[in-house]
Amino acid sequence: MSTAQVAPHSVAPGPAGSPAPGKAGAAQAPDPAVGPPTVTDPALVKRAVKAAALGNAMEWFDFGVYSYIAVTLGKVFFPTGNATAQLLSTFGAFAAAFLVRPLGGMVFGPLGDRVGRQKVLALTMIMMAAGTFAIGLIPSYAAIGVGAPILLLAARLVQGFSTGGEYAGASTFIAEYAPDKRRGFLGSWLEFGTLAGYIGGAGLVTLMTALLSTDDLLSWGWRIPFLIAGPMGIIGLYLRMRLEETPAFAAEAARAGSERPKVPLREMVTGQWRALLLCVGLVLVFNVTDYMLLSYMPSYLTGELGYDATHGLVVVLGVMVLMMAVQPFVGALTDRVGRRPVMAAGCAGFLALSVPALLLIRDGGLLAVAAGMGALGLLLVCFTAAMPSALPALFPTRVRYGSLSIGFNVSVSLFGGTTPLVVTALIGATGDLMMPAYYMMAAAVIGGFAVWRMAESAGRPLPGSPPSLEPGTHPEKV
Repeated sequence: MSTAQVAPHSVAPGPAGSPAPGKAGAAQAPDPAVGPPTVTDPALVKRAVKAAALGNAMEWFDFGVYSYIAVTLGKVFFPTGNATAQLLSTFGAFAAAFLVRPLGGMVFGPLGDRVGRQKVLALTMIMMAAGTFAIGLIPSYAAIGVGAPILLLAARLVQGFSTGGEYAGASTFIAEYAPDKRRGFLGSWLEFGTLAGYIGGAGLVTLMTALLSTDDLLSWGWRIPFLIAGPMGIIGLYLRMRLEETPAFAAEAARAGSERPKVPLREMVTGQWRALLLCVGLVLVFNVTDYMLLSYMPSYLTGELGYDATHGLVVVLGVMVLMMAVQPFVGALTDRVGRRPVMAAGCAGFLALSVPALLLIRDGGLLAVAAGMGALGLLLVCFTAAMPSALPALFPTRVRYGSLSIGFNVSVSLFGGTTPLVVTALIGATGDLMMPAYYMMAAAVIGGFAVWRMAESAGRPLPGSPPSLEPGTHPEKV
């Protein structure tokens, strides 16, 4: 077994996961009903983090590839003619994946609470890899006509549907495996995988564009990044299939017995309405700022400010490398000082610095652009490092995967994925090039309110889960 149990009477009674005064990591007594504490297996925890992070990396590898090769895909899959129409059609297929994400969350989330996190994450990995790999095999519009864009749309829908169960499941998986006092640090590697995947996808497309002729890229080169998803998916599936179920889910399943009842979707929503609203608010500020910086800013630099495409690409990739470098350290910081102070600092920073940062970006000089983008990137790390551990702690074990999947994907689809479109429309309607800063500030206000209303979870057991201890920890010091 991957975990060992210790005597429950050695821990003082109290409500698991409930807020308590004092600094992060202060003793938080478990609910006796959730069972005795568990002692984690460091090797198994490390494998769990790797397996979860790889799935997220694969999702964002596809995101980076699709975003940076969109012009080429428009020529391959859509009728020749208007280049703008081709690009819009390509991004339309891209956006379709966001529409089915909540549906995927409503299917995979409750299933993960019923049959287990590990099984569902293996399934989402298979579907993600298959959808991405399939794009690399689709014949062009010149070969099969209208069937090409239809097949592209179908593959994107498979990707979006599987992604609906990926982030919530991966963050839940890491959170339930991690020791209570290191959950922030270990959870931060999930978004490290996100950044690594995006950099890998965007970097590969950039390299191919530099090495291949336009004709080679159009005829066969564009397929290579998508076909790479096949081997990546096999590796990820192998890692996930080697894992045992999380200790928290295993304990919950043991209490429920062999006939584990299905939790109604209504209970996951109306029964967790307060936590769901907090989740939507936290994910809103997280994703609006994320998509603004990593997805919209390259287009803003080229389309609104007139920079060349390479300029914007290199700066954004550099910001992501910076974010990767500090990500684990900020994750560890959330274990020491708490999730709330770190996320509150991010909200305050976006509220105070969005306008100055955008003014630097609009200055035009390379150093000014890099400074403005770097400042926004470091503020974003306050969320990328804290969210994977903070969000699962909003919900009890019995409905954690399902409720988190619903709240996360609804918020991403309504607010995160629409950020580039909404900001572009606002600039068009008002003519104000500072609109990205105002949009981030509005998101920071909403996120700040959610942070204010949430309970601190650092160093404490997850709601409905037994305390999770590191080897050598004495139960009385929980």
